[in-house]
Amino acid sequence: MQQHWYTGPLASFDTETTGVDVETDRIVSAALVVQLAPDGPVRTTTWLADPGVPIPDGARAVHGITDEHARTHGRPIGVVVAEVTRALADQARAGYPVVVMNAPYDLTLLDRELRRHHGRTLAGGLGPDGLVVLDPRVLDKHVDRYRKGRRTLTDLCAHYGVELAGAHDAAVDATAALALTRRIGARYPAALGGLTAAELHLRQEVWHAAQARGLQNWFDRSGTPERVDPSWPLRPARCGCGRRLEPEHGCEAAA
Repeated sequence: MQQHWYTGPLASFDTETTGVDVETDRIVSAALVVQLAPDGPVRTTTWLADPGVPIPDGARAVHGITDEHARTHGRPIGVVVAEVTRALADQARAGYPVVVMNAPYDLTLLDRELRRHHGRTLAGGLGPDGLVVLDPRVLDKHVDRYRKGRRTLTDLCAHYGVELAGAHDAAVDATAALALTRRIGARYPAALGGLTAAELHLRQEVWHAAQARGLQNWFDRSGTPERVDPSWPLRPARCGCGRRLEPEHGCEAAA
């Protein structure tokens, strides 16, 4: 019997942070869960970091982690991001797709933390295998494009009947996102099941870009100044002049 990606091994990654700006905010906690088959046991690894900066009241109200708790029980952020990157690289070498809800947020933030503390990129830290990413937000928007309403993790879990108790805990959210992604795949086998996870990764790049363009058009028509980045699963780093940081880019602001 052919095994579809949603019935095979999956990992899932999530973070809790100091805010929503991937360029300036920091990781406070992270979780990686691995499940080899639906309904099988879940192996969970968690990290708590001292982010090195105060945790704003708004972020603390979401995930409940205080400055005192992070300083007392967390480890230095540089150590944590290095361990997280190695753990993700292990999943890439094992050939396990990694579920990341709203991947451009968590993966970009991890990339910036690596640049900040170790002077290297997430792509460099993951090695030649790279990650195969499954983003339930992108998948759901593709298979049910015209459904009204928000598509947060909480909303999607409610729509697909996935339990989410204690949201905004990295381990809880990662576990729910993994179950959610399996549920989306199983519900839409004709649209998603015939692809390998690697093929689906490539398709999601295209789907997310189209979804971003649609949202940008809506913002433009409504007079909203917000800009939508079409990049997926990682937003490119930019230097002070606003251009992407590429090896051939010689702007001094990139140094």
